[in-house]
Amino acid sequence: MNTRLLAALATGTALAGCVHADLPESASAPVEFQILALNDFHGHLELPARPESFLDGDDLREARLGGAAQLAATLSALREENSVTIAAGDLIGASPLISALFLDEPTIAALNVAGLDIASVGNHEFDRGTQELRRIQDGGCEQYTARQPCAVEPYGGADFQYLAGNVVGENGETFFPGTSMRDIGGMQVGFIGLTLKDTPNLVADSATAGYAFLDEAQTANALAADLTARGADTVVLIIHEGAYGPQRHTLGACPQLSGPLVPIVEQLNASISVVASGHTHNSYVCRVDSADGAPRILTSAGRYGAFVTDIALTFDREAGRITTLSGENIPVDARHGDDAEAGAIVARYAEAVGPVANRAVGTIAGEQVFGPDCGDTPAQGFLADSYLFAANSAADETEVDFALVNSGGVRADLSSADDGVLTYGELAAMAPFSNTLMAQRFSGEQVLRLLEQQVCEEGGVVGRCDSALIPSANFRYAFDLSQPAGERVTSALLDGEPIVPEDSYVIVTNNFLQGGGDGFSVFTEAPVLANFGVDLDWLEAYAASAPLQVPVCGRVRGIDADI
Repeated sequence: MNTRLLAALATGTALAGCVHADLPESASAPVEFQILALNDFHGHLELPARPESFLDGDDLREARLGGAAQLAATLSALREENSVTIAAGDLIGASPLISALFLDEPTIAALNVAGLDIASVGNHEFDRGTQELRRIQDGGCEQYTARQPCAVEPYGGADFQYLAGNVVGENGETFFPGTSMRDIGGMQVGFIGLTLKDTPNLVADSATAGYAFLDEAQTANALAADLTARGADTVVLIIHEGAYGPQRHTLGACPQLSGPLVPIVEQLNASISVVASGHTHNSYVCRVDSADGAPRILTSAGRYGAFVTDIALTFDREAGRITTLSGENIPVDARHGDDAEAGAIVARYAEAVGPVANRAVGTIAGEQVFGPDCGDTPAQGFLADSYLFAANSAADETEVDFALVNSGGVRADLSSADDGVLTYGELAAMAPFSNTLMAQRFSGEQVLRLLEQQVCEEGGVVGRCDSALIPSANFRYAFDLSQPAGERVTSALLDGEPIVPEDSYVIVTNNFLQGGGDGFSVFTEAPVLANFGVDLDWLEAYAASAPLQVPVCGRVRGIDADI
């Protein structure tokens, strides 16, 4: 049942210290309970071929982490008697072909087996639109996309409940319920599920049409007050928004966090004792106590099922408060083996996708180099080059000058560079969104303003935004972040010649950017001249066109290479 939002009630909180503390216990019998949390699984059903590096205490470790079978086994091994398993969004979308080809149905089936109870929606849950997202929750084989549902087996939907407390329709109703109340060991625990308010900027316009995405802190506080009035002893916020730290996969440590989630947490009601987050693909477990000293923990479990956050809480009934609160990010490695049922799901869909994924489409030579001065990666350059290839090869006679792709739209590296064979599965992993390519005409002044939109300023600190614009090989640009706003692009060269503000330029990009996605609003100012079709189709054609070379990074200079 959908939930009407209440009026927002906000109380300030302060960001505090680190991961674990024992608070004074009262004489009453405590209730101990556990929360297991994950986020940003993105349909990564299979165990990755490459190991993940992470910091375990003072030791840097490497292991092959994740995969649905290991994830289900790890959750089962960690799960205690009074336990609930939650997820902070982006379970589906931007998925490898084994999941994406089948509309992420196998991912939901595997998470059902893993015992997931509650999840917030994330921005990628909306990639295929609201009708398809309802089908993902409820089940069925009704077709809302270009792909046919239930291609391998009937789809029964999610056993867990999606929450969407700040996604509100024109009738004032939330898209999914905003909250859930659970009895855990006799304790009433309220759960709130939210996604980031910028979700409409991260998906196609049509995907969220008719829905508003409300302020996260105001919504959380309003729903927390409602849950408390209904008898919740404590409240857990599951939110698809995150923070950044110096170590992406730090276990049990509390790095100095930054990013959009920090000011949200600072505004939260003291009744919220746990904030399980996602979106940034970072791992952290931090104490962020409220202004009046009420304990609170902030967590994120990285990405792709590589980690699970194990949160332990003790509630004193007589005192009516949390007395202990701790958490740790546990690597999802081979120590607990594989869950047979989850493994069987993966095997079924791996067999179904195999003929498609393993089909060789081209060859590539060269080594991937990730230079410290590069603001682009070889895979990002490869996709941008395929955009320009598409524009130059299409029947449409529109003359295009260069291509731009959003860095966040490139979801995998050029792993094919290892053996020289480009497979369809590798290309689909790189470009999983089925974006449409289109040409737009800009003035040189607009091009320079567009490049400037990659620089963000928060609290007087200037740095990169979450997404960057990666050009085709014939375009290069550089930044100097010490310069004033509007003057930070120090060089922008097309075929070695500077961009002239008074001249016009035709750029090929994708429908996501054309709609102003990732905050690049300048894209919305220019007319669309031509539509070239789906990016993955052209990426395949580009890979098959000739023996290719791995792009050399360095098309973007002067900003952090990790973009």
